[in-house]
Amino acid sequence: MSETIQPQIQQIANPEFAFNRIITGDARNVLPKLPPGSVDLSFWSPPYYVGKSYERHLDFEDWQSLVRDVIQCHVPVIRPGGFLAINIGDILCFTDPDIPRFQANNLRGKKISITKNQILEAKKLNPGASRQELGRLLGCSEQTIQRRMQDNNVRGGKQNYSTKVMLTGYLLAQWAEEDGFYLYDQRIWHKDPCWANSRWHSNSYRAVDEFEHVFIFWKPGITEYDRDRLNPDEWAEWGSRGVWNIPSIRKNDRHEAEFPETLAERVIRLFSPHRGVVIDPFVGTGTTTSVAKRLGRQWLGIDIEPRYTEIAKRRTHDT
Repeated sequence: MSETIQPQIQQIANPEFAFNRIITGDARNVLPKLPPGSVDLSFWSPPYYVGKSYERHLDFEDWQSLVRDVIQCHVPVIRPGGFLAINIGDILCFTDPDIPRFQANNLRGKKISITKNQILEAKKLNPGASRQELGRLLGCSEQTIQRRMQDNNVRGGKQNYSTKVMLTGYLLAQWAEEDGFYLYDQRIWHKDPCWANSRWHSNSYRAVDEFEHVFIFWKPGITEYDRDRLNPDEWAEWGSRGVWNIPSIRKNDRHEAEFPETLAERVIRLFSPHRGVVIDPFVGTGTTTSVAKRLGRQWLGIDIEPRYTEIAKRRTHDT
């Protein structure tokens, strides 16, 4: 942690801080109030920076600062040997005017199947032929000849900026290690294919969105290894497996980026002790806190949106 932040945390950390509650506020203001070394596991899913409504006020620099700051604020509060688990899509997607514009020639999307290569071949066999003559030879209009030769049917290359694609895991690992957390492991959450959020799948070679990552970072110290946290079947089915097949939320009517309780349950059971402290600084509608309470952990949820924290309070206290 930088020297400019550490004194502030020492001044406002509260040894009498009360857990088992939901707080409305910015995690960067709340986390420094937690007692040092009081948290066993922080499990959270930050904004993914892929265009969700609750993150539209962020530009790329804002997003980086938010995630880096929240990681940094965990340095004093995670106990030695504890874990920071971040659930996030491993690909950032946003428009970028500084990269070449991707051009796509959708062969199946044209009413007339004549290609530029066919026209070039016809011109080679008929030197000096006009567009009208080429059109008659190929059974198409003069306008089609012109559009193909000038690439006027190529999509995305004229008005639209290209989509920048970046891997998130590298950024998180770099930021975490700068603050003394080390990448311990990862889990791949294989969910349902998100066809609705992958409209490009029919006009490009990109894959649909069907997995996310949970990056687990370790704070140096003695880690308690308790094989009894899971039974033998659970260890074989998912505890020791790198890919978790968990259906996504079918209807995100509470929050557009809610993850399933099964995901939270697996992370909490694996990486925190019974009666340990589990926190979520982007608690949303309270999935992490409600599961943590049900599993016998102490818990704390933080979110900047009052409409979500009200849901999280009801949901967690009703668990």
